[in-house]
Amino acid sequence: MKLLRHGDSGIEKPGILDDQGNIRDLSAHISDIDGTTLNPDSLAQISKLDLSLLPLVESSTRLGACTTNPGKFVAIGLNYSDHAKETGAPIPEEPVVFYKTDTCICGPYDNVIQPKNSTKLDWEVEIAIVMGSTARNISETEAESCIAGYCVVNDVSERAFQIDRGGSQWSKGKGCDTFGPLGPWLVTCDEIDDVQNLDMWLDVNGQRMQTGNTRTMIFNCNYLVSYLSDFMTLMPGDIITTGTPPGVGLGMDPQTWLHPGDVVELGIENLGQQKQTIVSFPG
Repeated sequence: MKLLRHGDSGIEKPGILDDQGNIRDLSAHISDIDGTTLNPDSLAQISKLDLSLLPLVESSTRLGACTTNPGKFVAIGLNYSDHAKETGAPIPEEPVVFYKTDTCICGPYDNVIQPKNSTKLDWEVEIAIVMGSTARNISETEAESCIAGYCVVNDVSERAFQIDRGGSQWSKGKGCDTFGPLGPWLVTCDEIDDVQNLDMWLDVNGQRMQTGNTRTMIFNCNYLVSYLSDFMTLMPGDIITTGTPPGVGLGMDPQTWLHPGDVVELGIENLGQQKQTIVSFPG
């Protein structure tokens, strides 16, 4: 299934994409796409619906973030060997863990706001895991059954906040408003043959910047769920974004940053595409 949320910001409704690519409304069956509806039982009930009987939604309707209200938005850094190399960092022996804020989440086509005093705004195409079941001290083998699905994330980053002013923690450069576009869809696991073999890409103003594949992850998705479950209880609806392939602005020579008016387009095989315009901080 390809689950989504449609409508104006703050009043989105749950929806699903049918086999013809039409948006169908799920409001009569579930309240939202979040931790209360991403459990296996709820997903099984949604999968039994005859989508042709659900109300059609206008194709021009805004899409919001494909899931909402996560208890945690966990992020993994330096999880592609080539990306670690381009930043000058050593290959990590264990996953690098930090956090993004729930207030950074926005729709896949919403504008990205350059924060006040930002000077080094960067892009990162990533695949995110969305949890469907509680996970606590689980094995890598058990992890797969705890995942509801996957989605595209642009892990927008302000490198001056993250590195120059970051100290030992990256979250200041990762959690600003609009720094976490999610979607367009949350794709359930049954629709993905091999999550560790998906092509990824990102363009800035029509120029290809990132090209990668999830097979080059240092730590794969199931391992990350298992690993994190040793340190925290993962709950339904929690999001884990898993790192980016090479080609970010930080790693270029000279380094290249986003500015108002720039257009970022990105996508992952089978998970859909995003598009954002960079805008100035209001006021």
